[in-house]
Amino acid sequence: MFTESFFTLLLGLEEGWNVDKIDIDIKREEVRIYIKCKLKEAEIGAETCKYYDFAPSREWRHLDTLQFKTFIVCSLPRFKTSVGKVKTLSPPWADPMERHTYLFERMAIDLLLATKKQSKVSELMRCGFNVINRIMHISTERGLSRRNHHELDFEHVSIDEKSFKKGHHYISVLSHPKSGCVLDVEEGRDKKSCKRLLDKSLTEDQQVNIKKISMDMWKAYMNGCKEKLPNAKIVHDRFHLVKYLNEAIDKVRRREVKTQEELKGSRYALLKNKGNLTELQRIKFDAIHEANYEVAKAWQVKENFRGLFASEPKAAFVLFCRWVTNSINKNIKEVTKVVEMFKNHISGIIEALIYSLSNAMAERLNGKIQEIKTAARGYRTFKNFRSAILFFNGGLDLYPLRKW
Repeated sequence: MFTESFFTLLLGLEEGWNVDKIDIDIKREEVRIYIKCKLKEAEIGAETCKYYDFAPSREWRHLDTLQFKTFIVCSLPRFKTSVGKVKTLSPPWADPMERHTYLFERMAIDLLLATKKQSKVSELMRCGFNVINRIMHISTERGLSRRNHHELDFEHVSIDEKSFKKGHHYISVLSHPKSGCVLDVEEGRDKKSCKRLLDKSLTEDQQVNIKKISMDMWKAYMNGCKEKLPNAKIVHDRFHLVKYLNEAIDKVRRREVKTQEELKGSRYALLKNKGNLTELQRIKFDAIHEANYEVAKAWQVKENFRGLFASEPKAAFVLFCRWVTNSINKNIKEVTKVVEMFKNHISGIIEALIYSLSNAMAERLNGKIQEIKTAARGYRTFKNFRSAILFFNGGLDLYPLRKW
């Protein structure tokens, strides 16, 4: 009797529920806690219903008791409503549709957040992979349903792509730079994918209220956002703009290194921020600039462009046009190609020069998504990948409502 009272106390059962007996299987190292309900009436919906009978016995996985796996076993009572319908009473320890308790689910969520590996969590909790996978899915959907969109400032959002599987399979990621959270994910990176992503992430009112959206110069995203976000200015991301210029610098370096011995081993000296150079890299950098190679001129084009950021609105267009002219006059084919591309996206680039916005947070999220993908050794289905991304980076309230 002491054992039953002890477990009743530990489980914190509500009035009318108590532990009836404990069954211990030493060989299998399992404990089964049999719970009985003595309620003769219960609140079902808006009415008080009378006891009818008991449903067949069911079993829920619970947290381990010492080294023993523990299960809760109960025949849930059923009650008859005033219209004659028979309803099964939900247990206080678990969701009526699940086969694990709230405490088991909370522990699984904590371990997932700590390890980022479903296989490791299933091993630690001694259950099937599918159990942990389901917990990830249901907790993610629960968190999305609880998300309070009114608390988020939706004037600025970011959209970016992320590789999903080999063979040019991509996903589109919509994020909220101010909170650093992923709003949602959609399979593909075409115009239709972009529009679906915006529709499922934002209400019509929120779409109208967005003032700026940061993105790369991907035409599908631009066209999709123009249709769905009528009042949003497209701001091309600083990170990607500078990245294009860095790629041009590296192409010039690779071309020149074939004839200029001094350029060997200079890649990082030219692509790193000047303030982050090591002493040896700084010496290499100075030598290249003194020799006036084409790669040094290409580097200067990039630095001149970076100097345009935070321009005054009235001056941004004039300064950009002046930069374009000076860059093309240097007659470096790799640089000219990038400059021409910038000219074709002038409105989004001018916005980038004026506003202190970037996809830096989206790029950090991209790195976190890659960590999840690497830890899981890839995802075979988009559904699993989406749940994992939102579980770890959605800023969601994942835990069950009941506090055990």
